[in-house]
Amino acid sequence: MTIQYPLFSQVALAEDVPDYDLKRGDIATIVEHYPMPDEEEDGYSLEGFDVPHITLEVASSQIISVDQWQQEEAIFS
Repeated sequence: MTIQYPLFSQVALAEDVPDYDLKRGDIATIVEHYPMPDEEEDGYSLEGFDVPHITLEVASSQIISVDQWQQEEAIFS
């Protein structure tokens, strides 16, 4: 079961996105949610990186909550 994030919540990237020089842990705001059928991952549009005029489209597995990211960073630091 995947988490559904509310619009305008902040999330962290769960993996690097080299095409935009974004790194795991970079924070963005969800501006759109794309629900998909049960067998497919939901999608999200993210904005707010330090990249002007970029809206990044990601699958739900590519983002995590900011709280979860901070907990993982504390464990692995």
